[in-house]
Amino acid sequence: MKLAKKLVILALVILAAMQLYRPQKNTAEGDYVAAFEAETQPSEEVKAILKTSCYDCHSANTEYPWYNNVAPISYWLEQHIQEGKEHLDFSAWETYSNKKKDHKLEELIEEVREGEMPLSEYTWTHREARLTEQQINLLLEWAEKAREPYQIAELPRR
Repeated sequence: MKLAKKLVILALVILAAMQLYRPQKNTAEGDYVAAFEAETQPSEEVKAILKTSCYDCHSANTEYPWYNNVAPISYWLEQHIQEGKEHLDFSAWETYSNKKKDHKLEELIEEVREGEMPLSEYTWTHREARLTEQQINLLLEWAEKAREPYQIAELPRR
């Protein structure tokens, strides 16, 4: 058997074996962003933008596409979701300090303004997540206003 044929067979065996292991899905019951939305008061338009462009990777609930059932794509998606939640997890909002909330909103503003979020890898397959100039402006305006309560200087502790 030629080496190339052996390598193809080995790759197919590995790919088939990968299908047996599925990463745990990022799914939550109930209103997983209720605390965040109650505290930051996004308008209905901004809520729609957050749901369409942010929550899949930055909350406790992801709406998975059909191709998530195919390894190694499922591994790649899981890595993106875990990394996204490490940077900002809207579902964990109530666990953040005021200083951290301010910082997270500041980062959100910076990432959106610079066109870094949502990731291009996400918008390739989720065209509805691409932000228009109007949506960017709405999101930035809301985030700046949402930061205000957290920008009050914390008093030194004794």
